[in-house]
Amino acid sequence: MTRKITLWFAFLLLATINTFAQSEMAILPKIIEKDGRHALLVDGKPYLILGGQAHNSSAWPGMMPRVWLAAEAMHLNTLEVPVYWEQVEAQPGRFDFSVVNTLISQARQHKVHLVLLWFATWKNGSNHYMPEWMKRDAAKYPNITGRNGQHVDSPSPNVQATLDADIKAFTALMRYLKIADPQHTVLMVQVENESGAWGSVRDYSPLAQKLFEGPVPAQLLQPAVLTALNVPVVTGGTWQQVFGDRADEYFQAWSVARFIGQVAAAGKAVYPLPLYVNAALREPFGNPKANNYESGGPTDNVLPVWKVAAPAIDIEAPDIYLTGSDKVLKVIDLYDRPDNPLFVPEAGLVAENARYFYTVLAHGGIGFSPFGIDDNGVAEKAALMTERLSPFAQEYAAAAPMMPQLAAWAFDGKIKSVVEHEDHAEQTLDMGAWQANVKFGGDGRANAAPEYAGATGKLLVAKLAENQFIVMGTRCHLSFQPLGGNAGKTWQYLKVEEGQYQNGTFKPLRILNGDETDWGGPGFGDVPTVLRISLVVVR
Repeated sequence: MTRKITLWFAFLLLATINTFAQSEMAILPKIIEKDGRHALLVDGKPYLILGGQAHNSSAWPGMMPRVWLAAEAMHLNTLEVPVYWEQVEAQPGRFDFSVVNTLISQARQHKVHLVLLWFATWKNGSNHYMPEWMKRDAAKYPNITGRNGQHVDSPSPNVQATLDADIKAFTALMRYLKIADPQHTVLMVQVENESGAWGSVRDYSPLAQKLFEGPVPAQLLQPAVLTALNVPVVTGGTWQQVFGDRADEYFQAWSVARFIGQVAAAGKAVYPLPLYVNAALREPFGNPKANNYESGGPTDNVLPVWKVAAPAIDIEAPDIYLTGSDKVLKVIDLYDRPDNPLFVPEAGLVAENARYFYTVLAHGGIGFSPFGIDDNGVAEKAALMTERLSPFAQEYAAAAPMMPQLAAWAFDGKIKSVVEHEDHAEQTLDMGAWQANVKFGGDGRANAAPEYAGATGKLLVAKLAENQFIVMGTRCHLSFQPLGGNAGKTWQYLKVEEGQYQNGTFKPLRILNGDETDWGGPGFGDVPTVLRISLVVVR
């Protein structure tokens, strides 16, 4: 009888543990897709990452107070912060996650989520965050060999020993997160950082050359993949035979993606958080050759390679440091794909880039994050950093109260936006029954020509109903005109309300009329303003 009771309690305990585990797994952050659009679910609800990334060497306990000051000034809800392989595994097989524990604990205190960045085999194309014991054994963990036999400061993606070591360390990190973070403070993990190679299109070592001269893997020979790569459909061949003058960079992309895909798959098997990789971009126009950019990473031209080589990666994400609205908007278009959620994990910390937060939302993106929000340990930079954070901080302060609504509207495709181009030209938005006309510059009311060199104006419109919109913007002026069957008819503003969202409901602060709307419509100054606009056709 005693044995039966003991077994019964054991089964009951096991069932309780399984139920708890299933419950915990059910509320894990995850990415969902609907009609080619994506959402990041946190606690089962769409979540928008209002992010900021710390400098590369700021994720140490002595540096974090300044990072948290910057995070508070930014009004962000998610901090991106590195985890360093050299710190986690300073001795082979001996793991120390004390810094990770500090990051999680402090994030909870500040009521902020985390995205952890695994700085491991690759960081900016190099192996500088590998543990010392690996760097000292270059024969076992070699770097790339260039075309002419020269040493290249980038790890080889074709070495099993390096892959095994990275898998072991990353799996240990994910196992630790599963145990130490039941609240899911950590939303996602970036696997490596800007992988690929500078200084050589690919690895030309004897090992790599043997693989290059062998057959192309079957996954890449799928007709849909070859078509996406603009390559004739074939049933087999060597890399050179199948891919011609792009063979070197496609081989490198396959090698890097397969390596990182295996690391990601091993970590996700332990703890299935969303995982992503980030790309050091190439020029988005003209299809430049790989000797002009970091070869092997998830650049736009090799996304089809990455998708088949690394299926455990949920997002290939662009790091935006390009200048010029035409280039940036093209990059966002290229990375907004039905098979790829849009997320911008890094953007240059310049005022002009704050406008692309609106573009990401209009594309149904899950988040946006400027890079280097802290002063990187240089006290003299503190005042300057506060000034540089201001354009992003203002946007996040306006967006934070309505974050759940923005995330849901983005997922449902209800948001459209325009950003000011360098020529400051007027732009329009088709909102169904209405066309929104947007002029940039001046004080937001007089429509004066811009008196400044930059282009920072922007407008976001979320369609609530046929004749009602939520609008947010800066440095622009808005007017409407009816479309369709009402084109040319007389209309007017039924009501224009300034306010903000509280607990999911729009709370008006005031109704705008007179000088605020009589110039054809409302204007937006330097500080983002949220309006609820209702329109009516008179006759």
